[in-house]
Amino acid sequence: MDKNNEMLADLLYPNARDIAYYLNKYPMRTQAGEVTRLAPSPTGYLHIGQLYQALIHKLIARTTGGVYYLRLEDTDNKREVENAGNMAYQWLKKFGLEAEEGYLGNLGEVGNYAPYIQSKRLDIYHAFAHELVRLGRAFPCFCAPRANKDEILASREEKLNSTGDIEERDVCRDLSIDEIKENLRLNKPFALRLKSLGTDRTYEFYDEIKGKRDLHENMKDDVLIKSNGIPVYAFAHVVDDLLMGTTVVIRGQEWFQSLPVHLELSDAFNFKRFRYAHTPDICKLGENGYPRKISKRLDPEAKAEYYLMQGYPINAVLEYLLNLINSDFELWRKNNPNISLFDFPLELKKIGLNNPLFDFNKLNDISKTIISKMTAEEVYDNAIKWAIEYNKNDYDILTKHKDKFLSVLSIDRGGDRPRKDIVVYSDIVKLYDYILPSFKNEFKFELGNVDKDKLIAFLINYQENFSMPIDNNAWFNELKEMSSNFNFADNKTYKQNTTAYAGNISDVSRFVRLAVTGRE
Repeated sequence: MDKNNEMLADLLYPNARDIAYYLNKYPMRTQAGEVTRLAPSPTGYLHIGQLYQALIHKLIARTTGGVYYLRLEDTDNKREVENAGNMAYQWLKKFGLEAEEGYLGNLGEVGNYAPYIQSKRLDIYHAFAHELVRLGRAFPCFCAPRANKDEILASREEKLNSTGDIEERDVCRDLSIDEIKENLRLNKPFALRLKSLGTDRTYEFYDEIKGKRDLHENMKDDVLIKSNGIPVYAFAHVVDDLLMGTTVVIRGQEWFQSLPVHLELSDAFNFKRFRYAHTPDICKLGENGYPRKISKRLDPEAKAEYYLMQGYPINAVLEYLLNLINSDFELWRKNNPNISLFDFPLELKKIGLNNPLFDFNKLNDISKTIISKMTAEEVYDNAIKWAIEYNKNDYDILTKHKDKFLSVLSIDRGGDRPRKDIVVYSDIVKLYDYILPSFKNEFKFELGNVDKDKLIAFLINYQENFSMPIDNNAWFNELKEMSSNFNFADNKTYKQNTTAYAGNISDVSRFVRLAVTGRE
């Protein structure tokens, strides 16, 4: 071991413990299955992509008999939003995706690997930083931070080597121990950088989702710990995932480009490399007709709460996300209609490679199917829970006219072909407002070839003589009998001689529906 490196480590991190203390403090996990972790940053609301990730983490751990835990990565204090960490946990819990271990929002933490909040782990990071300096794989950089993105890009452009790869060797990596001591004596702030040993070599890497991929070795002296003593993601996640026993790091594909840095960092510590799985992104078609990642800035549907605000059942959102994650889910659900979605045997290798396009039509179909299987009481109770939180006016209407809504919600429930007219709970009052005393029917007739005078005469007669039939067949038979008195014919007869009749039975049914409900 180089004595200068040992001396430098003690100079930079004089109070750091030996990493053996932490390696002994945190026990080796004994679970046979995968250990996964979701690690949100408290920088805003919970994103639909984080629900997508959480569902993968939870199912992979559950399928393999492992553990899924939650870690809060709150080291970006410039972007941190007050209480966002707790809100992320609360929203995960609302969707049934909270972890059984780790960060529990304002409730604290549970598990043998605490703290699960990165800002409370600085002593751990400094111990591992000390070790990396001692090994000669990190050095202090006293350069002022670059001012902006343009300056960073310009610097990288200058350092492009002949192969087209970026070789970013920091100027401070060759400072002598005396120069470093003088900078420290002058109280110059420093960032800790990785002393990269990478070349322009390419090697093969196996991603648990993407499969075999060629990677270039890292050639950048990346910042590991900022001048304020707080680590960047690359350093913190390697340390945390080692100590917390993560077996597979599942994350968005935006991290794939920086993977060589993370691998070199693991190698520098002589850690066994983690397995990595980079998931595709949820996309939508942009205005130019090309897919783009769903954006917090541009898309209201990026917010996880959006779907509950609209009144989608939680299971509808999760089942739709599972369709995006793995196309096998749809067939599994068809064969297992009554089993919890959390029992779906998800495998990382079965996750699609292409970025899925978000499709509200598919989500709506799933939502309609789920609501159609509920009893009238379940639909009503769920609508009430939704309205309490999101729509006071609907809540007042639903509670004031409970019996009416239960009655109309009971129609055509159960059986092999239940009705599927309700997409979201926010539909209910709008769909059935015709049962309310305050309803005003403002529909407009689009008559087509129907005889107007005959139709009006029929509707007046129907209103005066209608009596509630026993079932649908009895209703339709009564409708046919009454309409025939006003020269309306069945479809087959009508088509044989359209000019001889006022219209057909389909027209009559449609206009009765319009007269009663004001809707097609």
